[in-house]
Amino acid sequence: MSRAVGGAVVRNRVKRRLRALVSARVGSVPSGVDLVVRANPATATLTSAELATALEPLWDKVIGRLEVVR
Repeated sequence: MSRAVGGAVVRNRVKRRLRALVSARVGSVPSGVDLVVRANPATATLTSAELATALEPLWDKVIGRLEVVR
């Protein structure tokens, strides 16, 4: 994670939050597919609930595109 997100404490907090949110959704990823979740600097100011709200439509969009390709 880039230092643009914030200092070490902030980066680790964002990383833990994203890891928890993604682990709840990883079952929807087709087998053999690797996804990279990248945090931009704005994620440092979001609460966990706001981060989940922001992630949901993006996650659905990516999974939808994967299903069209297959």
